[in-house]
This record gives sequence, C-alpha cells and structure tokens, in this order.
Amino acid sequence: MQILHALLGFLQPAPYKDEIEDKNVVKKEYTYWRYRVFFSMFFGYALYYFTRKGLSIIMPTLIADLQFDKSDLGLVSSVWAISYGVSKFVSGVLGDKSNARSFMAFGLAITGLCNILFGLSSSLSFFMLCWALNGWFQGFGWPSCARLLTHWYSQSERGKWWGFWNASHNIGGAIIPLATAYFAYHYGWRTAMILPGVISMAMSVVLLKCLCDTPQSLGLPPIEKHRNDYPSGQAKNEKEHELTVKEILFSYVLNNPYIWLLAVGYFFVYIVRHAVGEWSLLYLVEAKNYTTIEASRVVFWFDIGGMFGGLAAGWMSDSLFSSKRAPSMIFFAIATAAVLLGMWFCPVEVYILDAILLFAAGFFIFGPQMLIGMMAAEIAHKKAAATASGFTGCAAYLGAAVAGFPLGYLLQNFGWTAFFLALSVCGSIAALLLMPLWNIKSREDCLAKEEPASISETIEQEVDARPAS
Repeated sequence: MQILHALLGFLQPAPYKDEIEDKNVVKKEYTYWRYRVFFSMFFGYALYYFTRKGLSIIMPTLIADLQFDKSDLGLVSSVWAISYGVSKFVSGVLGDKSNARSFMAFGLAITGLCNILFGLSSSLSFFMLCWALNGWFQGFGWPSCARLLTHWYSQSERGKWWGFWNASHNIGGAIIPLATAYFAYHYGWRTAMILPGVISMAMSVVLLKCLCDTPQSLGLPPIEKHRNDYPSGQAKNEKEHELTVKEILFSYVLNNPYIWLLAVGYFFVYIVRHAVGEWSLLYLVEAKNYTTIEASRVVFWFDIGGMFGGLAAGWMSDSLFSSKRAPSMIFFAIATAAVLLGMWFCPVEVYILDAILLFAAGFFIFGPQMLIGMMAAEIAHKKAAATASGFTGCAAYLGAAVAGFPLGYLLQNFGWTAFFLALSVCGSIAALLLMPLWNIKSREDCLAKEEPASISETIEQEVDARPAS
C-alpha cells in the first residue's frame, strides 16, 4: 500500500507557482525551457521506439530459430497493439491528471524491463505476456507528449512544433531497424532485445532530470498569454484550472462526434502504418530475396520518409490552411493509397526503386498519423489533450491489431497481392472519413456545426455586418 501511495505521489501534477511579473525573465525562461522540454521529449519518445520496433526486425530469425510461423508472430503483434491501444485511452485520462515528466519516465523504464524479459525467453505464451505489458506501458509516452505540446506551444505554431516532435517516431524507427538487425546478426536476437531495454531504462532517469510538467509549475504564465495566441472562443482573462475526469471524458471527448470521426479514420490509417512498418522487411526477404541486413537498409527509408512527411504535413496545415489540419490529412491519405498500389505493381528487385517507394509510403502515411492526434487534442480542450489523443490512439491501435494476426492470416493464405490491395482500400477509406472535418479547426467550430444559428440570429449577424450608409 505504501508503494502505491508513493507511486501516486510521484505521478501527481506539479503544483502551480506564483506568476513571475518580470517580462524579460519570463521571455528568457520560456525560451530556455521550451527547447529543453522539446529535446527531452523528442529523444525520450525516440527511445520508446527502441523498445517496440525490435520484434519486426527479428521476425525472420524467430521463424528460423524457434519454428514460429507468420500467424504466431502476427498474434504477438496483435496482442501488443490491443494492449497499447487500450492503454493509450486509459493513460490519456491518467496523463491529463498526472505530471508528464514522471509519467513519461516511468513508462519508458517499464518498457525497457519488458524488452529485457522478452530477450530471456523462448516461449510464445511468455512472448505474448511480455509484449502485452510492453504495449501497456508504451501507452504512457504519447499522452505525456500531448500534454507537454499543448502546454508549451500555442495553436498557431503547434503544427510545426508537433511536426518536428513527430520526427522522433521516425528517427527511432529508422535507426532502430539498422541497429537491431546489426546486433541480431552479430550477437543474436536476444542481445538485440535486451540492449535497447537497458538503454531505455537509463534514458528514463534523464527524462526525470530534464522534463518539466507545465509552464505554471515554474511560475511562468500560460503559453496563450505569453504569446497572445488564444484559440478562437477562449477569453483572454479565462483562468486555467484542472478539469475533473468526468468533465474531460464527457464534456470534451466522448460527446464530440468529430473526435469519433477522427478515431475511426485513425483506425484505418494505422492498419496501413503498422502493416507497412511490421511486414515490409519480411516482404523484401521473402518476395524479393533480400538478406535481412539488405532489407533493413531499405526499410530504413520508410521512417526517413515519415520524418519529412510529418514536417511537411505540419507546415502545410499551419501555413497553407491556417491551422486547419483536415485538408492536409486528406491529401496525404489519398497519396498513401496511390503509393501502396505502386508497391504492389513493382515486383522486381531494384534497391533504389524499393527505397523510393518505402520513402514515399512513410512520407504520406505519417502526415495523417501525426495530424489526427494533434487535431483531436485541439478540438477537445487543453486540459483534455492527452485523453482526446489517447482516445483516438486507442482506435488507431485497434487498427494496428488488424495489421497483426488478421493481415498475417490473409498473407499466409492469399499472398502479398491481397496484402497490398487491402492496404490500398484502407487508405482510401481513411480519406473519405476525414472529408467532413475539412473546415474544423477548434472546439468552437465543432459546437457551431452541432448548433447552427437560428434564422433570426443569422439575420441579425448579416445586418450587423453591413457597412453603415
């Protein structure tokens, strides 16, 4: 009981301090802490990937050494995705009521421990248990970052900052396959799982030292006040306060139909994202006769493309569409379906062409992957950002679960043609689901769509808008 009490105290949000009045001090402190928080969560979240990407790289080795088949490995992948998806929602609610610094560090430490235990086992059932626990504590990473990004960066700039942070997925996802493949080839698959676990546990200590929960916990004003950048509908003198769990869930997340629409779109986006991320190395080895090392060098370009795609999508939504996220998401989703068809019609073994196609797949997949979570946070509430992004993330990883066992079964029985055709259909469905969100920018836009003005109000607005004669 004392351990639980200590853990709850460790995860409590940092209390607010009296606001600093000196504007020069505020400006200096904000500049320092925004960069410190950004780089800490950037590298911290990249290390979360270090403890989740190993399985896809060692799949061929596990098939050869332990006689697993694709359905077995797809089942392990699906268990992880379901656990992670449910955790994203639960951890989102907890994350909005927790200290992001402690929450993120704790999750990273436990995922590292799960990786070490995975590397010490040979049993399919124990693999599933370790990977389910890994998935649960992986869910602590994203909500922590969503809370930090909405508290330290304001709406008109958030697309760019969130895009740069989103590149941590890709830095981790690009380097980890190369590192894991190298360690698996030279030192065995066990080392390739254990070493990332040790490194991630060490990084959790760094996060505890370097992160900070909110600006107010340092005596700084809210970011909206500091930058004079208030979302539409928010009063400048509106005082920030923590919301209750009931308010977060029912006032700002579950009763917002646009968040549900984002969640269903995310489901299909993540089928594509995880299918390409988890199965492309095996595709190159089986269908195109690459070695594991050669295939990992090609797969490397998937996450490099994703890094540039996330940056491009964030910039487009801020600069071309005035912080509206849906137009960029729809464009990227349509392009994703087209690239997947290109991969399907390109059966020949040409390294440069395969690398270009995987780069393009990553570029377009990671656009909506990044923006959907951000848009969910923006159309909910600043104090419900982790819950909103966690809720959509839960739906996303139910999609990722479909990319595990169901797609593994489809692949086992119908081959790679059926695999790529299914993914192209999923990309197209995602684009269609996001269409109604085209003009939605904030929570106030959602409310306006749900409660249209009466005829008399509309006439009054038109009269008021006419120039005086």
